[in-house]
Amino acid sequence: MISEKQFEKELQLIIENAIREDVGTGDYSSLACIPIDAAGKAKLLVKEDGIIAGVAFAKKVFAYVDADLQVETFIEDGNFVKKGDVVFHVSGSSQSILKAERVVLNSMQRMSAIATKTNQYVQLLKGTQAKILDTRKTTPGFRACEKWAVKIGGGENHRFALYDMVMLKDNHNDFAGGITLAIAKTKAYLEANKLDLKIIVEARNLAEIEEILESEGVFRILIDNFNFEDTKKAVALIGDKCLTESSGNINESTIRAYAECGVNYISSGALTHSVYNMDLSLKAI
Repeated sequence: MISEKQFEKELQLIIENAIREDVGTGDYSSLACIPIDAAGKAKLLVKEDGIIAGVAFAKKVFAYVDADLQVETFIEDGNFVKKGDVVFHVSGSSQSILKAERVVLNSMQRMSAIATKTNQYVQLLKGTQAKILDTRKTTPGFRACEKWAVKIGGGENHRFALYDMVMLKDNHNDFAGGITLAIAKTKAYLEANKLDLKIIVEARNLAEIEEILESEGVFRILIDNFNFEDTKKAVALIGDKCLTESSGNINESTIRAYAECGVNYISSGALTHSVYNMDLSLKAI
């Protein structure tokens, strides 16, 4: 995974780009009708039940827009909220609050939806050893926040991007001339370039799992689009030789059964690509 310093840099880039995109040369609606020295206060109002996420990120946005804005927090990230709850108050320059409003709301609505869905999956996995993972199926330019939201919801992060873990999927294996060659070439490349990266290899069937196990140095096997019976066989074949991960069309109705097959991880793109934003609003008080 990427370092904390890298992660913070990603967040800063998100904020800078979001404000650039939304404000541009100026918030003329506010500049036109609100005095520059006007002070105000607003509340973050919850309009839908779920897990709140993005409070800490909102504080970063407010600080970027205006370091003098003050945020009084009543509910922290990761807590369950219900309709009518007030998460925080923000006070200071009225123009600054309005300038930050849409970026804060868009971010928190999306992050809260992801945290809520992740937490639903976490609850479904209780009592099993399996942990839920996100994927790279994220909104372009907003990945750091979406992966942060998964963590807030109780899930775990898969690799952040292409550069912090090797994942040999079916196309890699086919283009490389087969699984064994793909693994051998990868290990040689990592050694030659002094890269310390974990290797995950995707398997499409039990024969491919047997082939993967003939090579050393595989961190985790991705058991992709297997049915329950074959997943159990795959877990038995792999044993403690490496970690296991199930993926492929796993949803709320099937995730528990896959977990009970004994896998270590279950990855789901739905955590980030199939959520509806939680309804939140920022209201003047």
